[in-house]
Amino acid sequence: MSLWRYALRRTLLLVPVLLGITVVAFALTHVVPRNPVYALVGTFADQKLVDETIKRYGLDQPLSTQYLRYMGNLLQGDLGTSIRSGRPVIDEMLVRLPATLELTTLALLLALFVALVLGTVAALNYGRGPDVAARLLALVGNSLPEFWLGLIFVFVFYFQLGWAPPPIGRIASGITPPAAVTNLYLIDAVLTADWRAFGSALAQMALPVITLAFVVMAPIMRTVRANVLEVLNAPYVRCARAHGLSRRRLLVTYVLRNALLSVVTLVAIIYGYLLGGAVLIEKVFSWPGLGQWAANAIVTQDYPVVQAFVLLAATFYVLVYLLADLLLAVMDPRIRY
Repeated sequence: MSLWRYALRRTLLLVPVLLGITVVAFALTHVVPRNPVYALVGTFADQKLVDETIKRYGLDQPLSTQYLRYMGNLLQGDLGTSIRSGRPVIDEMLVRLPATLELTTLALLLALFVALVLGTVAALNYGRGPDVAARLLALVGNSLPEFWLGLIFVFVFYFQLGWAPPPIGRIASGITPPAAVTNLYLIDAVLTADWRAFGSALAQMALPVITLAFVVMAPIMRTVRANVLEVLNAPYVRCARAHGLSRRRLLVTYVLRNALLSVVTLVAIIYGYLLGGAVLIEKVFSWPGLGQWAANAIVTQDYPVVQAFVLLAATFYVLVYLLADLLLAVMDPRIRY
């Protein structure tokens, strides 16, 4: 099977998964213990107003009819209107999406780089000091909750040492954000040569990125270490070493390429988690992303926003897994065959 046919097959398999996601998102408003209509009309509204609202929004119709209407709106890009703000949900989502993407992507790249270096060094020094230090670091990273670590970083580096800026969002107060091109502040600042905004955005991003990277680095590093150890003891690697292959070529061409196969899947899982689960970090650092948006919506019972967030987070998971599958098929031809 060619790579293109494999990619097409994997993409078509996403269709029923995406339909299942829409069913789950649609069902959210029908399984909550409290009638969602009261979020629109208020808790103390009289029954006549409640009945009129139910009829106006078609909530008295069969679930199948409501679902088809929901899907029709969804295909047109209509995710409903926020109860809290009165604005279209899609507009609020597009404003906050770049902030979460920028934070989580940088955190994942930093975690992946550090994990590859430390995991490989630990495996090459099995049982010695670097290996023990790397395993201890991974143990600490797995044990610490990210919100607690974020609070400690804020207390130490902002309140005590004064090295970090106040945790007030994506850019310091008094500094104008860069002209919007991608709505990713670092990229937009580079594209528009706004170096003052670039420095401020980078400083604001440092602590939340380091916090997330430290937490997600631990499982990646442990996986890299275990895989490198396994590949180093494989017969074909011992044979290549016996034939005099240089250590550098052996490590790059044979060891790392084979050791990273399972890491790709793990990174996809972690990235999907970060996109939908960085709620506490965004709260700690007042980061105006999707996580904080969804958390506020849950508190205020803004059901259209909660629906949209669930739909977006699940869709991101699915798409990231698809990219991981395709990348694995490129790295390992046995998969597509």
